[in-house]
Amino acid sequence: MAAAAKQDQTYKTVQVTAPKKLELVERKLPELKKGEVLVRVEACGVCHSDSLPIFGHWPNLKFPIVPGHEVVGTVVAVDADAKRWKIGSRVGRGWHGNHCFECHGCLSGDFYACSKSGTTGISFDGGYGEYMVAPWEALAAVPANLSSADAAPLLCAGLTVFNSMRNMKVMPGSLVAIQGIGGLGHYAVQFARKMGFRVAAISTSDDKRQLATELGAHDYIDTSKVKAAEALQKLGGAKMIVATAFDSKAVAGLVDGLGQDGILLVLGAAHDAMAISSIGLISQRRVVQGWPSGVPQDAEDTMAFAALQGIKSYVETFPLEKAQEAFDRMMSNKARFRVVITTAATADADKAAAAAKAAAKV
Repeated sequence: MAAAAKQDQTYKTVQVTAPKKLELVERKLPELKKGEVLVRVEACGVCHSDSLPIFGHWPNLKFPIVPGHEVVGTVVAVDADAKRWKIGSRVGRGWHGNHCFECHGCLSGDFYACSKSGTTGISFDGGYGEYMVAPWEALAAVPANLSSADAAPLLCAGLTVFNSMRNMKVMPGSLVAIQGIGGLGHYAVQFARKMGFRVAAISTSDDKRQLATELGAHDYIDTSKVKAAEALQKLGGAKMIVATAFDSKAVAGLVDGLGQDGILLVLGAAHDAMAISSIGLISQRRVVQGWPSGVPQDAEDTMAFAALQGIKSYVETFPLEKAQEAFDRMMSNKARFRVVITTAATADADKAAAAAKAAAKV
């Protein structure tokens, strides 16, 4: 381990010791294993998927575990076999925890399909703490001009939206609808607009019309007044509908709003089944597509695009000591729109990011 981190140093972290029990504890910095990197955490997003380890809903989960898979920080120590990174590198880590480089998925170039990969905050301790250990291949470079709190949610929520949409091969100028203007949806509207699509925002009331317009939506569909599918057909039929807020009946009903060769891209995760008529799929060659988040290169592309295009993260921040309050706020569905845990390192990192952003405009 490099000399930048003292081995007898202790740090604060929040761990799950049993289902639904978060506790703040102190640990000693661990010895790095082969290929590992020690990261001083600056910010960690609180994602709904964090409920899987916190509620004990993940199979074969081993307690204690530190949640958090939207992590931004700075490298303070590296193992000799850790490639690419050096002390001072600003990095992020998302849902994808590692990969082996040897299985069929890895050899095919699809690291997300690695048969031996784990999940950050579930298979490995995550970012609810002042420090985090990570395999070198799980880290992504964070742009210097992104603040920690803005960058953190991009490593899962933003990544999921951007990476899925860009892989659908939908041409600029096409009608793209975003269902749900929340944690995923507020990113989806912005990304869609900056990708050159005509954007229609879909929500269940008129409450978010102004926000959707500010985010970049050209059209707004209030489903309390009109059927989304009918409204989309009046606009010519959507080439892609991005479903970010999962409601099985509502999402299934969006299929009829697709045009020829249209794609229903389902990103809001749930266990409910969708009832979709095969006739509507067959007659118009429509597709129902799911997509996971992505690997570190995808995360780097997401953050670079966000920094270049001015994509805004709507976040509420909580200090590490209030991690339970932060998690509860996220679970209440009242946050606007992402919740982020900050640490003692956040302020210095954000000053550096602000300076880099100002310099870039000179």
